[in-house]
Amino acid sequence: MLDFKELEAFVWAVRLGSFRKAAMRLHLTQPSISERISRLESSVGEVLLERSARPIQPTMRGREFFVHAERLLQQRDEAMKLFEDEENYSAPLRLGAIETIAHSWLPDFMRCLTQRYPQLTIELSVDYSPALNRRLAKNDLDILLAMNGYLEPERIDQVPLSPYEMGMFVSPDHVETIAAHGSEWLGCLPFISFGKRARPYEELVEYLDRQGVAEPRIHSVSTLMTIVRMTTEGLGIGALPVATVLDEWRQGQLYRVELPQALPDMHYDVIWRMGSHPRFCRSVGLLAQQCAKRYAESRDTDMTTSDFSGRWVRPIRPATHP
Repeated sequence: MLDFKELEAFVWAVRLGSFRKAAMRLHLTQPSISERISRLESSVGEVLLERSARPIQPTMRGREFFVHAERLLQQRDEAMKLFEDEENYSAPLRLGAIETIAHSWLPDFMRCLTQRYPQLTIELSVDYSPALNRRLAKNDLDILLAMNGYLEPERIDQVPLSPYEMGMFVSPDHVETIAAHGSEWLGCLPFISFGKRARPYEELVEYLDRQGVAEPRIHSVSTLMTIVRMTTEGLGIGALPVATVLDEWRQGQLYRVELPQALPDMHYDVIWRMGSHPRFCRSVGLLAQQCAKRYAESRDTDMTTSDFSGRWVRPIRPATHP
């Protein structure tokens, strides 16, 4: 089997025409150079150098082999650079993202990512978190922007992302109905949420149970934009990430319901397999973290600078008597 150390000794002996100069170039002793070239000749079964010539010359077969040896060393050096400078990462990046992120800060992230890694190409998959985590476990994906907790902690590494505040929204058609139902408003319309296998669905069921709604009617939908559309069309109460529907809320297409208790925030992470190009993956994770934070700050600014005062539904509480 060929050894790169033996190839280096041979290539530099040919280039410099001397075992002594090759030894100096590789910081070795002259006997070490001679021994490595002898082992190489034993491996290939032929003499590669004319040792009696001054300077040393390759044999006819040695000249032919020299071309291939140089190419092998060059390819080795190019391969090793991948571990020295992740800025030159050029393989396709198989990225998985949940739809909430895909419809918020993902375009900004992809723009920043391709600017940092100009040779990079991205293969994007958008799905719900459990499916993405399964694909990561099978090595079908490299990095996820999703909820974790589906894989063993010792198998993955992660960087946390800015959470999404959740809210309940209705179309203008249902404002008076909900307001008039008072404390019973949670039972007057069906809810619209993510698919049953998604964590937000489970958290909504738990939330409603704490509010005394034991058997809620919930339309489970696989895509965020469909939940938004169904809610604006008046098909139910949409449980939605607030940041993703600010425009609809501001324009009066959706009204936000004042809740007796806040819904749990949606928490996401950048997730990758432990030991899978850790420097590059962490660099990508930190970049995603910056983009998510920038998006969250811009949405917070929108919330504080926009007037939503007439876009709330406040169920009328029954009067209490002393």
